[in-house]
Amino acid sequence: MNYQRTLVWFRRDLRLHDHAALARALAASARVYCAFVFDREILDGLARADRRVEFIWHSLRELDAALQKSGGGLLVLHGVARDEIPRLAQQLKLDAVFANEDYEPAAVARDQAVAATLAAASIDFIPGKDQVIFARDEVLTQEGRPYSVYTPYKNAWLKRLTDRDLQAHVVKPSKGQLATQSGFTLPSLQQLGFETTNLLTLGINPGMSGASALFADFKARMAAYHERRDFPARKGPSYLSVHLRFGTVSIRALAAAAWHDAGRGAAVWLSELIWRDFYFMILHHHPRIATQSFRPEYDALVFPNDKARFDAWCEARTGYPLVDAAMRQLNQTGYMHNRLRMVVASFLVKDLHIDWRWGERYFAAQLNDFDLAANNGGWQWAASTGCDAQPYFRIFNPVTQSEKFDPKGEFIRKYVPELKGCSERQVHAPWLMNAAQQQAAGTVIGRDYPAPLVDHAAARAVTLELYKRVRAV
Repeated sequence: MNYQRTLVWFRRDLRLHDHAALARALAASARVYCAFVFDREILDGLARADRRVEFIWHSLRELDAALQKSGGGLLVLHGVARDEIPRLAQQLKLDAVFANEDYEPAAVARDQAVAATLAAASIDFIPGKDQVIFARDEVLTQEGRPYSVYTPYKNAWLKRLTDRDLQAHVVKPSKGQLATQSGFTLPSLQQLGFETTNLLTLGINPGMSGASALFADFKARMAAYHERRDFPARKGPSYLSVHLRFGTVSIRALAAAAWHDAGRGAAVWLSELIWRDFYFMILHHHPRIATQSFRPEYDALVFPNDKARFDAWCEARTGYPLVDAAMRQLNQTGYMHNRLRMVVASFLVKDLHIDWRWGERYFAAQLNDFDLAANNGGWQWAASTGCDAQPYFRIFNPVTQSEKFDPKGEFIRKYVPELKGCSERQVHAPWLMNAAQQQAAGTVIGRDYPAPLVDHAAARAVTLELYKRVRAV
């Protein structure tokens, strides 16, 4: 053992199994403390009713209970993490602080500040890979450059992958190795300045146990993933995204389950996990994309940015049923089906002509699973400003998307009950009903449900002109 007393700083890795930092600390230390900081640099900018904070809170309670069973406990602090961790390290007379790497620019800056403060006190800061399979420069082109197109990145990723990359980090503390300290108990949500949300009533189960149950359920459905994943009314996705975001499940366990399954569904799902690594890699090599277009020429796009249109999109008042149903799902639950994320993003940018950054910020505030790399990547993909993005002239038609992926209107009727009287044909474009049909359906357009905010064909023409103008420069 190299150290007498060390600390594992939990962040977006709220589990006790297959935890890289904890495994490394246990292998190198006689005594190991565990801590989490409710970081005010993040929390102070959130709404008081934020499901993510409640998800973290419940996950920490389960993590603390698991640590106690192993003889330790979780030290929970509420403050500015870049100050609290060095202060705790000196208070506990630590030799080192272990942590799993975070690749978001603000987190990188925070960790650099913490490392510098600890170094001044002769305390080591030891970060390591955990939340991705391959990080930073581990998958590069033959010329040693980062990829900017997904498919060749995926092929190189798969070519490099071995069982060793998916091997779990065994967490097995010896008796008395995990330490605890009085005075660092988990504060209530109210003490943190937050309110209870509808998280649990939505059936979202936080923590390691919630992730385990979802994973077991999905493994039984994985074979059909490629057939069901695009239909929001069907049980197709894994619904594990929020657990991946906060690390209540291991990415290695998920990737291993998919890789060792020879089925088509597993292969398609593994591709989605590889997209996650891809976007982390892009953010690492191009941190400017947090505020700028990956393709700089598109920063010259001049969007009208009509605030009334943006508000209508946020509040699900666009008059396009699939778009409104998706936005209501997001506002009511903090989740949106992946196919619908693409549809509503395309609609905001290419039908309503709103800068993609407006939508990205709204998603960042609403999504339970918000992750900067994936959220930014998805929005720039839809806006055609990002790496490997859809061509600018590819513009989703919200009606045909609705007819294709919610053919019976089941998803629409769930979240837009005003349209429950419409037939399967009418529900996708209810404004096409004549007056008699509207009366029969119990939905008068303009009274019970809004008329379309824009004409899709006309909006598409405006979009093409906007993008052509930039490309001609």
